[in-house]
Amino acid sequence: MADAPRKSDQAFRTIGELASDLGVPQHILRYWETRFPQLRPLQRAGNRRYYRPADVALAHRIHRLLSKDGYTIRGVQQLLESGARDPGEAESATDPAPAAAPARPGALPLDELRAIRRTLAEALEPSL
Repeated sequence: MADAPRKSDQAFRTIGELASDLGVPQHILRYWETRFPQLRPLQRAGNRRYYRPADVALAHRIHRLLSKDGYTIRGVQQLLESGARDPGEAESATDPAPAAAPARPGALPLDELRAIRRTLAEALEPSL
């Protein structure tokens, strides 16, 4: 059977289409709507949700922050409320693969962690 034609990036998406695109169940999107006031799809007759392109982009950002970048719900809420760009967004715009970028906010780069480990190992070695 042939695949359905892909919608334009400017077309509205139903909750089913967006959930399928993100790979999450529909109830997760409904939950996000309760936690993130910025995510407000249009609701038409019968409470059918239609996500505008800006809503789709925001849902993708929330999904990435939660599932890939390791943020908590509260962390994403604070990030969205402050209007700040998240680290993953800024890095991807400038350098697609930074060498020693922290995995989470406040995390140290790998080289620094290795140096700390060496310093601790040296300090704990018994002196002869």
